[in-house]
Amino acid sequence: MLGGSGGIWAAEIRVGVAANFSAVLKILAERFEQQSGHRMLLSSGSTGKLYAQIKHGAPFDLFFAADVERPLRLENEKEGVPGSRFTYAIGRIVLWSRKPDLVDETGSVLKGTAFRKLAIANPLTAPYGLAAKQTLQRLSVWQALQSKLVSGENIAQTYQFVASGNADLGFIALPQLLSKSSMGGSAWEVPTDFYQPIEQQAILLRKSRQPTAAKEFLAFVKGREAREILNRFGYSVPVDQ
Repeated sequence: MLGGSGGIWAAEIRVGVAANFSAVLKILAERFEQQSGHRMLLSSGSTGKLYAQIKHGAPFDLFFAADVERPLRLENEKEGVPGSRFTYAIGRIVLWSRKPDLVDETGSVLKGTAFRKLAIANPLTAPYGLAAKQTLQRLSVWQALQSKLVSGENIAQTYQFVASGNADLGFIALPQLLSKSSMGGSAWEVPTDFYQPIEQQAILLRKSRQPTAAKEFLAFVKGREAREILNRFGYSVPVDQ
């Protein structure tokens, strides 16, 4: 297949992407495909699970994680290309319910009895789940709420728990709420000092079959068009990128 930019031969770029970023990355990928002629193949999941898949030989060219730890590990373990790792976004969490009056603007609902189930992503594999745990610890309710917790494998599954009504409320990524504004309900944007910064990094993998095309996509993600899309969906972008 010939690409749409300069008649170059199109490549298939395989990307492992953290669940919280998959919807936005799909938009970025579509824009990039139109401009480059390359094809993007996206696989989403929790950062921990994707890291494990890469270690077991998953044929990804790029890894868009929801933390710094796993891309750094891959670089140190000679699985990632030195110098390619960078922070593409900084995420935020929101406590959300489909019920219009359940969640107040300070999150005090978490200290009451107005709900049965609270959904969070798995803190061991999902950085957004770890941020939720840190928030609950900050509010001194982590231990008290253990019997009410419903754990999602990743932030996408956590969102589904709340959207479907299987959980009364849950901690989701701010971009999920912004992109699903028609769902309504009530929400509390958690102060960023309640949890460690969700710094999300990407890295080019050594076993990439399409390193040149993959580098082109990384450059696209650092560009103005991509940054504007990230900001629109609630991600902060490092000023030095």
